[in-house]
Amino acid sequence: MEEEHSELSNVERRVRALETVMTQKGYIDPAALDVLIDTYQTKVGPRNGARVVARAWVDPAFRERLLRDATAAIAELGYSGRQGEHMIAVANAPGRHNVVVCTLCSCYPWPVLGLPPVWYKSAPYRSRVVRDPRGVLAEFGVTLPASTEIRVWDSTAEVRYLVIPERPTGTEGLSEDALAALVTRDSMIGTGLARAVGET
Repeated sequence: MEEEHSELSNVERRVRALETVMTQKGYIDPAALDVLIDTYQTKVGPRNGARVVARAWVDPAFRERLLRDATAAIAELGYSGRQGEHMIAVANAPGRHNVVVCTLCSCYPWPVLGLPPVWYKSAPYRSRVVRDPRGVLAEFGVTLPASTEIRVWDSTAEVRYLVIPERPTGTEGLSEDALAALVTRDSMIGTGLARAVGET
């Protein structure tokens, strides 16, 4: 008999097997799990953070509130909750670039960025971005002028950070929704830049 090939990775197969066993034993409710997954895929995540950034780009008063008290300003747009109780926004500017890490584990602002990417939780990223932020950013495709100051912010259980990337040039006439589409998850961590107009 020919061996059946699966498109799932070893980790995905193990997760599926564990989910099946836990469901059979009554430890998890598949419907509740589906609600949780849907929440993180559609109700929280980078789209929320992108809307916060876009608002900051078009509304100077909101930007000021965001930089002064990010938790309250973000809540104005309806984004709050666990892992986002104490937020600080830091803004990139010409000559200054911010990048976020959690050196101890994987503290991350779920309400505005969703679940952390695997690389964010990895030991190499957590240790290297503090020692060599310019080198790590280059590996992400972000090459900054030597004169640009790079500031690394360490998230903790008490405080989470959101980077406000620089607004791309040539976007003056765009709507807030169109601007939000230019904001990437990585640009709000600092390991990326906002997309240019027309960039996919």
